Amino acid sequence: MLVVECEGTPYKIGHQHGTAAKTQIGRCITFYASLFLKNCKQTWPEVLAHASSFEKHALRTWPAYHEEMRGIADGAGKELLEIVALNVRTEINFGLFSDGCTALAWHTEENAWLAQNWDWMNAQKENLIITKITQPGKPTIQQVTEAGIIGKIGFNSAGVGTLLNAIKVRGVNSTGLPVHFGLRMALESESADEAVKRLESYGMASSAHILIADPTKAIGLEFTKSTFAKCHADELGRVVHANHLLLPHPGEVDTMWLKDSPVRVKTMAENASVLGRDGHQPTWLEISKLFEDEQNLPSAICRLETEVSGSGTLFNIVMDLKRRKAVVRMGRPSEAEYIIRRDFTDVHPDSHALILEF
Repeated sequence: MLVVECEGTPYKIGHQHGTAAKTQIGRCITFYASLFLKNCKQTWPEVLAHASSFEKHALRTWPAYHEEMRGIADGAGKELLEIVALNVRTEINFGLFSDGCTALAWHTEENAWLAQNWDWMNAQKENLIITKITQPGKPTIQQVTEAGIIGKIGFNSAGVGTLLNAIKVRGVNSTGLPVHFGLRMALESESADEAVKRLESYGMASSAHILIADPTKAIGLEFTKSTFAKCHADELGRVVHANHLLLPHPGEVDTMWLKDSPVRVKTMAENASVLGRDGHQPTWLEISKLFEDEQNLPSAICRLETEVSGSGTLFNIVMDLKRRKAVVRMGRPSEAEYIIRRDFTDVHPDSHALILEF
């Protein structure tokens, strides 16, 4: 996987991203142009017309993000609106993406686990990159993202981490904060509480769930274009989420677009309860193995892309926010593209394991 280190002004950060990931960004645009046409019956010029309203609002409201997207576009040799379209892909497509993901936060005495399988179409696997972003006055970020997108799944030097679950609630608010901007804003925060407060202050443009955690707490932030609700940790310090709303959102209707989502939440919660029985402190390997579960395959926690499931697990990430360290496993974790033995630092020497740390 391509790792891009970015530093400096927002424009320079974007330009470094765009230059290094030019090939992947080009493929991302091709992928989403095809997907928008299939899902929304919108041609690429029509998509760019929709992106224009978000671009104008970003310039006024989040100029640093606008500058970074402009830098990405210049570095990759693309039009600005093409990069904006990638960053507001959820909003343009009204939340219809079938990326089904299972997320877990679990705070114990020794660790602050934050982990997820990220599920999407296998064609996008080659376009995933890691960006390390260093900017003055803000925590340094390390994240796994789709090339060209400024915010996604990862953690920062302050120990704040983010996970993402797609939720399909119809409608969009073009003056709200796009989901991927929200992920970036959370990763620029010093605590989970600060991140939640910042997102709530703007309101969100569409629906999703962002699991935000730091070394001391986790908050599952569900939102739609008009509502927010918080999933707090249970008595064992856990938050489990997938791809449906767990809490009431007055005036909004969840389509429950992935019928297996409740099953995955139940399976993860039950497996974690067994693992944490009698006060057991889970190890890195034990947390990792929770995401190898194949019950209800192909629509399992460890998902397999078929005509039925629509997507497969492209990567697994396990973070310990107390230790400021993470391991990224590419592909379906049950298929062991690489092996973690004993502790996360003991990775098979011939593996493709990616260890991120501060």
